[in-house]
Amino acid sequence: MPTTILYILLILLAFAVAYFSTPVAIKIAFKLGAIDKPDQRKVHQQTMPRLGGLAFFVAFIIATLVLSWDSSVFNGILLGGIIIFLVGMLDDIYQLSPWVKLIGQCLAAVTAMYFGVIVHFVTNPFDGLLSLGYLSLPLTFLWIVGVTNAINLIDGLDGLAGGVSAIAAATMGIVSLLHGQTAVAVTAFILVAAIAGFLPYNFHPARTFMGDGGSNFLGFVLACLAIMGTAKSAALISLFVPIVILGIPIFDTFFAIIRRIHKRAPIFMPDKDHLHHRLMALGMSHRRSVLIIYGISAFFGGVAVTLSFTTSPKASLVLALLLLVIVIGADRIGMFTGQPPQLGTQVAKPPRHVEM
Repeated sequence: MPTTILYILLILLAFAVAYFSTPVAIKIAFKLGAIDKPDQRKVHQQTMPRLGGLAFFVAFIIATLVLSWDSSVFNGILLGGIIIFLVGMLDDIYQLSPWVKLIGQCLAAVTAMYFGVIVHFVTNPFDGLLSLGYLSLPLTFLWIVGVTNAINLIDGLDGLAGGVSAIAAATMGIVSLLHGQTAVAVTAFILVAAIAGFLPYNFHPARTFMGDGGSNFLGFVLACLAIMGTAKSAALISLFVPIVILGIPIFDTFFAIIRRIHKRAPIFMPDKDHLHHRLMALGMSHRRSVLIIYGISAFFGGVAVTLSFTTSPKASLVLALLLLVIVIGADRIGMFTGQPPQLGTQVAKPPRHVEM
């Protein structure tokens, strides 16, 4: 069988497995007690299963195992992904402490690094490559754990984390494919297909939530693919490409930290001032808020693809303009201070749940 046809079949397999196994995951969630009960802070009015991530987790694992890439780094992604999903699933069922969840994330990150998922160098925008030396291990560790938590933070509306992750994975796949990273590209497209099979059950009004197991798994795999497909590339400004691809979760997390410092509140204290909260405060509906963020993510993806082929001086200008737009937009809707948005009318319509 031609290789391209095999890749297409495996991508379709990932979609099919996720789509047809999500109803099974819903039943398992009720049996295990992995449910999200409504309260005064949440929009949903009925008990919701929160183990939907099991469907795209199984789909990704099956399709990737069939590929059997001849590289130990993929074993690191699979083993680390299994660890982080199981810890997240236990949290969905038993409500683990934040420290236990963090230990699980750290163990998954170390596992991936042990198998070679490490950034050894970054692109120097002014002259060639810059070796990280002893900094490669701590920076890789912080990147994996940071992106994992960033995806978890944006899981606040139906279909939001899944859609943003799918757009990011698709962008990584395109960039990797254009630069000859076929294995990374196909793996990224498999992840996209697995998420796509799950989203019909998760988009508003959702029949299931992905849970911490699902969101942590997506963040972990995206962080690893970014290292393998973009941050390891010798292409110009490759350091910035994964950051732009994951712009929504990264900047949302960054603004949350700034906002909480401004309020003199603990950094890990939950609030209702993430991007999706601010859009709903402007009067956007649940569905429209998610679609707007999808559009922003797709825009970031387009910028990332462009940057991967842009000369350094031009890339620096594009990045500067993009950063300016992000800062101005975030300030206008109150993401720095948590104050009411400067545009539109604030609507007392809380999101589905409050994240860390």
